[in-house]
Amino acid sequence: MTLQTIADRVGVSRMTVSNAFSRPDQLSPTLRDRILAVADELGYVGPDPAARALARGSSGAVGILLTESLSGAFADEVATTFLGAIADELAPTGLGLTLLSTNTAGGVVPARDVAMDGALVYSCDPESTAMDWLLRRKMPLVFIDQVPADGVPAVNVADRAGARAAAQHLVDLGHRRVGIVTSGVRGRHGMVSPGDMIDGYVGSQRLSGWLDALTPAGVSPAIAREPHGDPEAGYQAARLLLSAPEPPTAILCFSDALAQGVVSAAVDAGLSVPEDLSVVGFDDSPAAARMRPPLTTVRQDIHAKGHAAAAALTQAIEAAKAGTPGPAEHLCLPAELIVRASTAPPRA
Repeated sequence: MTLQTIADRVGVSRMTVSNAFSRPDQLSPTLRDRILAVADELGYVGPDPAARALARGSSGAVGILLTESLSGAFADEVATTFLGAIADELAPTGLGLTLLSTNTAGGVVPARDVAMDGALVYSCDPESTAMDWLLRRKMPLVFIDQVPADGVPAVNVADRAGARAAAQHLVDLGHRRVGIVTSGVRGRHGMVSPGDMIDGYVGSQRLSGWLDALTPAGVSPAIAREPHGDPEAGYQAARLLLSAPEPPTAILCFSDALAQGVVSAAVDAGLSVPEDLSVVGFDDSPAAARMRPPLTTVRQDIHAKGHAAAAALTQAIEAAKAGTPGPAEHLCLPAELIVRASTAPPRA
């Protein structure tokens, strides 16, 4: 079944049938409906997508590169909210969203082999070979939660300022024994020092922010670091901290997801939050307000980040098509401390 088969049945040119599928504004509604009805009758579903993409020089899709497994991304409320905001922004453009993992299988490298018009790079390991492939393809890119790079639009959050506010909140409450719970892909795990940590841009920014407030107060935090993506990371890290001879009276967490594990570990250890242990998260995920007690955290506008990233990419794609690339804007969204019931002064 081909376009010509439909054209012969309707009595129009092959181009007219092609326009009915790809350029409907070129035909009257009556003629287009007639062509589509005949196509449906004959079981024709339309031109081959690969051939159409080749002809117009566009795949009609954009990619988003994720370091973690795709199943792990869908288990994270922050990631799913972010992906939903991107999808909402892309919907009017007709562009599809393709999820790309940094993992390879059977010789397939998604960042190298998948057809797309541009890509979003979301909180990825800077040493990932997938990032290198995307850069080598010279397609429009937008970095999110990455180190800003010349010539590449970027969307970040004021992670350092937000983390500083969280740590200062604990200092102002009177805490001097403070723990940090974080996670990472590479580097040491367990009890670590700041020099042992090999983290991406967001992790290094948040650590710097915590230390900005803790160091002047004379606080040397105990840091527990677990593998990124481990659902038990927060729980295991908290157990390490709470088993110390002088356990912390407060814990700063890289994310709300880790904070949930910390609270669970504290309860299992017979501690009360916040009377025995104050806990602070980061992100203000939907779970933060549902927790008991509700979690003190640092809010980032996840919806705004997703919309801004998708808008920046569509603009970069249109500019590339027109041959008029503009300046690469680096956007930094604010972060705000949200004080709830999981923090209080330490016991006397």
